Amino acid sequence: METWGHKWGFADTQFIINDDRSVTLTGDRYNLSGYKMPYFISHIEEQLGIEINPHEQQPEITKKFIYPLNINKSFCQQLENIFPSNQYTFDEQERLFHSHGQSAFKEVYKVLYSKLDRTVDMVFYCQSELDAQKIINLAIEHNICLVPFGGGTNVSCALKLPEDEKRMVVSVDMRRMNKIEWIDRDNLRACVQAGITGQQLEEQLRKDGFICGHEPDSLEFSTLGGWISTNASGMKKNRYGNIEQIVENITLITPKGTIEQIQPITRASMGMQIQNILFGSEGNLGLITKAVIKIHPIPQVKKYGSLVFPNFELGVGFLYSLAHSGFVPASIRLVDNNQFRFGQALKPQPTNIKGWIDKLKKFYLLKMRGFNPYQMVAATIVMEGSAQEIAYQQTNIYALAKKFQGLASGAENGQRGYMLTYAIAYMRDFLASFFILGESFETSVSWSQIHQVCHAVDQTLKEQHEKFNLPGKPYLSYRISQIYHTGVCLYFMFGFYSKGVESPEIISPQIEHYIRVAIMENGGSISHHHGVGKSRQEFIKNTLSSDSIELIKEIKQANDPQNIFGIGNFCADAKTI
Repeated sequence: METWGHKWGFADTQFIINDDRSVTLTGDRYNLSGYKMPYFISHIEEQLGIEINPHEQQPEITKKFIYPLNINKSFCQQLENIFPSNQYTFDEQERLFHSHGQSAFKEVYKVLYSKLDRTVDMVFYCQSELDAQKIINLAIEHNICLVPFGGGTNVSCALKLPEDEKRMVVSVDMRRMNKIEWIDRDNLRACVQAGITGQQLEEQLRKDGFICGHEPDSLEFSTLGGWISTNASGMKKNRYGNIEQIVENITLITPKGTIEQIQPITRASMGMQIQNILFGSEGNLGLITKAVIKIHPIPQVKKYGSLVFPNFELGVGFLYSLAHSGFVPASIRLVDNNQFRFGQALKPQPTNIKGWIDKLKKFYLLKMRGFNPYQMVAATIVMEGSAQEIAYQQTNIYALAKKFQGLASGAENGQRGYMLTYAIAYMRDFLASFFILGESFETSVSWSQIHQVCHAVDQTLKEQHEKFNLPGKPYLSYRISQIYHTGVCLYFMFGFYSKGVESPEIISPQIEHYIRVAIMENGGSISHHHGVGKSRQEFIKNTLSSDSIELIKEIKQANDPQNIFGIGNFCADAKTI
């Protein structure tokens, strides 16, 4: 299926503004698709303190800038002798597409409205493990820099090329390795090639009656290899686990050979497990070609639910109790008031009957129960399993919510809120055309520091907005997207109006930097699931001891002494990682 290329998503799906200032999401892929949203624009204007002129859009560069080729002739000649012509390309659009991820300010904005700092020189399409071995051997012989490429969905600048790289750079696209090699029905395992996307994986497994259950926001485009290399988390991790709980064996082809266990193991005390180093390796060590993963029978029942609470504090209290109970659903997420109101702004104009019902609900919430529309928050729930499991979870979850003044608000709202995740990046690109720049970032934080971190981020954003004298007001919203025994994942979204602002693509990363400083100073982590890439390299020293960093560099040096995989993610010294 055709995608946008540089922007997020499918080519048949985009937000458009209508003559009446309503907004429509084209296509029919998502819950939001195909209807008018009359409140979208006015809500954005209110939040940012601006006016949007539908006829004044930021012009996208028609002819994208692409750097001249840096060719190693002997490498290219030998490549041509070994591989068919459909396995590599110098096409400018392919080179540009493979030279960036989906970081809003540092990558997407640059490619659409300015220019990238560097582009790859060739794209190679890997089709087998033998191909992986051959391209690595060629790279060693001719001193070529190889960059693994999966779905291109990372938001950490993991695909940004090092500025001091003088060698020819080849992007190794793994997406043709997208098959399930075998399924072990008895032991609920599958061996899957690393270039498969989440959507392809689930579609293929379902044909045999199974699912994987790993469901990140980028499910449609991100790959299994990408999940492993970034140590990813999915929305339903409560039931199916994060990627490190899902994967039992990884095969990595490196300049020194093949890294893998002899066979997948349920669990073993086998000394130091090298496989654990591969989670979060971010393209620094080699090409991930396949993995053995846990699979599950398709659940008998899938049910959505939702709750509203008077304020964020009560919602957090509910989540804390739920996290330490025995009835945690597959997914539970709590959105703050700003995100809650934004979700309401995306609804269609109600019909007469629906409008009357909505008014009754609103009257009950606001007048009879005393909810403040500028404080109330919402939780979305996904339950999967047997009918008995779902009944047990539903009964206990809603009973627990009542202790925190929570009210059930229906399955439709739950499904709508859950599926909204898939449309957020489309909104980002739509709003950017009207000079509104937005970015998302996340962290993990202990229960006792949730409110402290949220307050610190809010204050820092306001300070930075004022410091750069930006127009209007800054926007910030956040949600708790994952719950754990000791803490949560906090997922933030911020934005500002950039019309008339000089070099917003430079200002934005600076704001994000100071926000990350505030997060870590107040107890948050470097990342929960986006990885480090180059966006957060400078914070590694605040995360690992210096001796730990040296050990990682020594592993890199021993495994890849020529720095063939020279993308330079994770640790700041690109020469040794």
